[in-house]
Amino acid sequence: MGLDIHLITNNHEELFSLQNAYSHTDYFNQHSLSRTFCNLMSRKNVISGETELDQISRMIKTDITVLYDMEQYWDEEYIDYRLMVAENEKEKQVVFEQIAANKEKLNGNIDLVLETIKTMIEKLSKFCNLSEKLNSHGNDTLDYEYYFTDFDLDKGEGYIGNNFGQDLRNFRKFLEYAKANGANTVWFNYG
Repeated sequence: MGLDIHLITNNHEELFSLQNAYSHTDYFNQHSLSRTFCNLMSRKNVISGETELDQISRMIKTDITVLYDMEQYWDEEYIDYRLMVAENEKEKQVVFEQIAANKEKLNGNIDLVLETIKTMIEKLSKFCNLSEKLNSHGNDTLDYEYYFTDFDLDKGEGYIGNNFGQDLRNFRKFLEYAKANGANTVWFNYG
């Protein structure tokens, strides 16, 4: 087993019940992000230097800060942990202030995230040989030759074997679906 990345919205329970009207496999395959995308988002904790996502941002001249911001939403388990390790009421108050600040920063972000993903798709579909332009800093755990090639081709099954282009298109499809069904805030959850 490994770590996965999930897209969560402010109306996650409602979207989850709506997905039951569709084939679960179809919904999953069209809206899921691969484990490689999860690893891509986590690269800042693995390498020293400019991550692949930051290199891509620089190459296509698109600010992707909104994606990193999506990692700052604290789930209940993390909140409980942070409160448990707080040594006094003042530290607990700091935790509550951080929770509120992170939620406020993400509040209503779905349009910005969707626009960022659409821009990335548009610019990267015109970009040739992305895998050759990226620096892995000697630590290619993403399988550049597979993941960063054939951007316009869906290579995987919607989760297993996705390439970067397919992950971004799945991301876009999820955001469009979520927005059409009333979501206005989106964040990442790892699990």
